Amino acid sequence: MTAFEWQLAWLMALGYLSGSWLGALSVCRLAGVGSPCQAGSGNPGFSNVLRLHGPRLALATLLVDVVKGMPVLALAVALGLPPWAQGLVGLAVLLGHSYPVWHRFRGGKGVASAFGVMLLLMPGVAIACALLWLLTAWRLRTAALASLASAGLAPVASLWLAPEYVTVVLAFTALVLVRHLLNIRRLRHGDEHVL
Repeated sequence: MTAFEWQLAWLMALGYLSGSWLGALSVCRLAGVGSPCQAGSGNPGFSNVLRLHGPRLALATLLVDVVKGMPVLALAVALGLPPWAQGLVGLAVLLGHSYPVWHRFRGGKGVASAFGVMLLLMPGVAIACALLWLLTAWRLRTAALASLASAGLAPVASLWLAPEYVTVVLAFTALVLVRHLLNIRRLRHGDEHVL
């Protein structure tokens, strides 16, 4: 392996490790409340914590999941990795969040972590997606629909605002869609949880 390949491999490993820190579990444990994996939708993420334990713990969960991958991504940027390599480090963060080895590969949906990755690498795309998420969640009261809408917007927004990251954003979108397959089924049957 070349020096660059070693560097990228280490950064991706660090990205996976940072992503596998599930904010919901840490926040709920520190607050002395029940694990979100054992109630509600069973998902260790913002929307399930919001339904189970209210906005204060949900916002703390969101903050952890947004920022946890930023240090390793900032290092990738500082080392001058090309956009595709930065994107691979970001994808490793999302894979860590979605499939954490410490939790039998059962993690979150990746939306907050994807926002954090995009906020550092392509802030314009992240802000556009966040605004659509907020508007959709407010109007339809469904986090899954808001997440799917913002995931769909991300590649289109990146074509316009950050074309060098389009391929990476397509991978992010595909992962978010895969993680929401159960939600899509529930939406079709009218059984999806509301905020």
